Amino acid sequence: MNDVAVVFRGVAAGLIISAPVGPVNVMCISRAIEKGRKAGVISGLGAAAADTIYGAIAGFSIQLIIGFLLREQFWIRLIGGALLVAIGIRYFFRKPRRCEENVEESSHSDFVSAFLLNLTNPTTVLSFLAVLTALGLHQHRTVGQSGLLVAAIFAGAMLWWISLAFVSSRFARRLTDRGLVWMNRVAGIAIGSFGLVTAALSRAA
Repeated sequence: MNDVAVVFRGVAAGLIISAPVGPVNVMCISRAIEKGRKAGVISGLGAAAADTIYGAIAGFSIQLIIGFLLREQFWIRLIGGALLVAIGIRYFFRKPRRCEENVEESSHSDFVSAFLLNLTNPTTVLSFLAVLTALGLHQHRTVGQSGLLVAAIFAGAMLWWISLAFVSSRFARRLTDRGLVWMNRVAGIAIGSFGLVTAALSRAA
């Protein structure tokens, strides 16, 4: 397989892994609407960074790390689920804030929270292995091609998150304060529900 094919299929893998609805998608949409597209993009950057780590593990077939993640998935899922529930409760009760009220807020928390949430799902690496196999990327690759694959996965993930943030931010001015309150409540319920499911799945792991 040539380098161009690796790049295009890697971008497709990043899009496929990022697109399904999950807690980080909900968080990204909520932040883009409430705080502006920059907050949504930074949240997406954190999510893409976590996905890229798992993509690198799958892309380089690092069996030792894969084995560790699967062995410890109970605790990773449990901690991740508890974190999601806490964030969901915070979103449910938070008061709406317009974009101009958040200009001085640090972007650090937006990145870190999205990064940690995506990192607490160790089975993502298995999803990557399945997607890479489906896209024909399970064949032998050089170290250089594996590096290209990881970079392409990051590019594909960011393509999704930037698009999501830009589309979501267009609705910011259309929502009243009451609409923002309900948006936070819906986001809180959705994120908290994902957390409960994640914690429940940890018991089955």
